[in-house]
Amino acid sequence: MYVRVVRSGPRRYVRLVEGYRDDNGRVKQRTVANLGRADQLSDDEVDGLIEGLQRAVGRSEPRRAEPEFQRARAFGDLWTLHQLWQELGLDDALRKALRSSRREFDAEALIRAMVFNRLAAPRSKRGVLDWLQEDVSLPGVDSEQLHHEQLLRAMDALMNHPERVEQAIAGQLKPLLDQELSVVFWDITTVRIHGVEEVADDLRQRGKSKDTGGVARQFALGVVQTSDGLPIAHEVFEGNVAETRTLAPMLQRLLSRYPIRRVAVVADRGLLSLDNVDTLEALSAQHDLAIDYILAVPGRRYAEFTGLMSELQPQLEKQAAEHEGEAVTETTWQGRRLIVAHNPQRAAEQQASRRHKIHRLEQIGEALAQRLDNQDAGKPGRGRRSTDRSAHRRFHQHVLRSSLSSIVKADLGAEQFRYDIDEEAWAAAERLDGKLLLVTSLHEYSPSEIADRYRALADIERGFRVLKSDIQIAPVYHRLPERVRAHALICFLALVLHRILRRRLKAAGSGYSPENALRALRRIQRHKVHLAGQDYERVTKPTPEQLQLFDELGVEVPQHPA
Repeated sequence: MYVRVVRSGPRRYVRLVEGYRDDNGRVKQRTVANLGRADQLSDDEVDGLIEGLQRAVGRSEPRRAEPEFQRARAFGDLWTLHQLWQELGLDDALRKALRSSRREFDAEALIRAMVFNRLAAPRSKRGVLDWLQEDVSLPGVDSEQLHHEQLLRAMDALMNHPERVEQAIAGQLKPLLDQELSVVFWDITTVRIHGVEEVADDLRQRGKSKDTGGVARQFALGVVQTSDGLPIAHEVFEGNVAETRTLAPMLQRLLSRYPIRRVAVVADRGLLSLDNVDTLEALSAQHDLAIDYILAVPGRRYAEFTGLMSELQPQLEKQAAEHEGEAVTETTWQGRRLIVAHNPQRAAEQQASRRHKIHRLEQIGEALAQRLDNQDAGKPGRGRRSTDRSAHRRFHQHVLRSSLSSIVKADLGAEQFRYDIDEEAWAAAERLDGKLLLVTSLHEYSPSEIADRYRALADIERGFRVLKSDIQIAPVYHRLPERVRAHALICFLALVLHRILRRRLKAAGSGYSPENALRALRRIQRHKVHLAGQDYERVTKPTPEQLQLFDELGVEVPQHPA
């Protein structure tokens, strides 16, 4: 039954029409009632008809009531993250690891919410609660019943059985890892943290910050990543830990979580020490595994290789000229394989920069000496009177800021201001310009392949930038060590999802970054409206651009709730 408007000359009539089938099954219509001329029906008469029909079918609320719209909530980005979370199996794995008969809330759902928040709109734990209750619609989370204490208790649940949780996460990442030969990259960064109160086993220690170069209260975070960019493990250390002490604990934990038969560790310059090399070789014998390494020689130790570089320089220059690019060769150092890569363009840039700095220091030295000579000649300049000792001190500070104390040397013990330039040290430094020195136990790879493997370590540094920018791991306001560890684990899981998004977008040839993809999908919202005594929920219709993103990410398009 429906309403039909028919015309008769210039007039329009409203009729109530019923559709039916005759004895032969043919569809026909018949007029049930004539409601009058359309131009003569008043609003009150129409509303009366509607209300009468509502009462006739038992509806207490008239349909003419205005619909009540609730606030639209972001949905598309969280739907995507939720689908990836389930695809990785992290929901079931964490739910089993966090199972407790005493807990009255779903800890896995709250951990998932905090992980997604780091990728969507990073906030404090109190901010997460506001975000859930006011801004977003997260599948499987009843935000109306949440409170701040539950979020903290969910973090505590992560650390009640940390090994069980980490094994559960590792179990879901194992299928993505090569079990025969796994090249893993290890690097460590510092994360600034607030608070002055001391607690037992405090991770918050003062150390040299990798962000500012100064001393800050912080903790250290190390991340293990596969050669194709997937983070598979992380470690948390005190803020003043020496980098050389982090490699062995990481490797022992890695071998306990993953059934790797052979592993090659690639680590940055701060990790090279003979103690680390000996430790890796001892672990290899202890676990009956092939544990190999590619460790970069730190710049402060390049002086040890001056003699080797003098021998290799002609060969490197010839190779660079023949190939019009980087030259790579190898030799031995203390019985170990040493790979040397030489980039002529980079060498020229470093030499030009050093020469500019030395020229600038010479200008400063001449100005200081001239000021002293003028004073001796009775022509003091403006300001306080200078002395040879103050000139030495000021010049030495400039040398230290330029990191050239091995070449430009102020004679602090001399009675008169003077400095010297060590031409031999200068020449030795130029022989090392543009050089990358790598110590490795891998023999099946060519020197060029070893250099390429090491340069892939830059990808993990991009991961650290993601942690500190998009995921906003810092600053950390937690006081208790276990809460700090839980915060680091939540951010690590966010990094895993970020890297999987990045891999899929790159494989699909997409022009989107993970951040831009999530931002575009965030415009898909979930709407709720109350109408005629019932609640209706609908999802924004995806645009062609958003549909393409779902396809590139391998994620189903969100449907309207049943």
